[in-house]
Amino acid sequence: MILADSFRVAWIDLCFIRRNLSSVLITSLVGPLLYLVAFGYGLGKGMTVDGFDYMSFMIPGIIALTTLTACFSTTAVKVMVQRTYFQSFDELFLCSMNPAAIVLGKAYGGMVRSLISCAILYVVGLLITPDLRFTLSAVLMILLASLTYSLIGVVAGMLSNSHLTMNMITALIITPMTFLCGTLFSVDALPGFAQAILYALPLTHTTDCIRSAMLGTGFEWIGFAVTMVYFIGTFVICYYLMVKGKR
Repeated sequence: MILADSFRVAWIDLCFIRRNLSSVLITSLVGPLLYLVAFGYGLGKGMTVDGFDYMSFMIPGIIALTTLTACFSTTAVKVMVQRTYFQSFDELFLCSMNPAAIVLGKAYGGMVRSLISCAILYVVGLLITPDLRFTLSAVLMILLASLTYSLIGVVAGMLSNSHLTMNMITALIITPMTFLCGTLFSVDALPGFAQAILYALPLTHTTDCIRSAMLGTGFEWIGFAVTMVYFIGTFVICYYLMVKGKR
């Protein structure tokens, strides 16, 4: 029943993605493709990182970054607007629906955006560099990361009461993660204290897992476990906020 109800909650967001697929793809892929061209072909041409050419090293990082950017902002802003301005959450709270179904339903939209964008980037990566591999572990990690970052977006949307608050959360949390979590460079190049801070963030582990799976260097099970902890933790927080909102 929870899964069935979650798809009912997500249905309007999924219909929006289907009807505006071209716009969704453009907004989700422009940034990653610019990173690919500017850093891969511009700055990093001829460079090697961890024994791989920079393009092979960077593409898994861009895919990991896309799981964050495609999920968080869309989900967070949509939840904040629906809850604060349209007050459509009041209608959901009146339904005899498990709060877990509402949580998952609100996260599906961002997750689907991310999966579509990551699939395109994955195919592009396989075509332009022979070092990358298609593996089931990478696909499962992308799926888990997309759902996790969508849930983080739901948390941000539930806690924000204005665009100003949302912008502050983005500036203080999401933007630093975007540039510092090993997506475009190796975290090993940073000082030890900086590495300790970055390895406390989920995107660093997501990047390591996807990169190791796609490059065939072995799967980072510790990173998978940390991402799973973030998934469970954010789900519990979302559930609590939904239950609190129904009271």
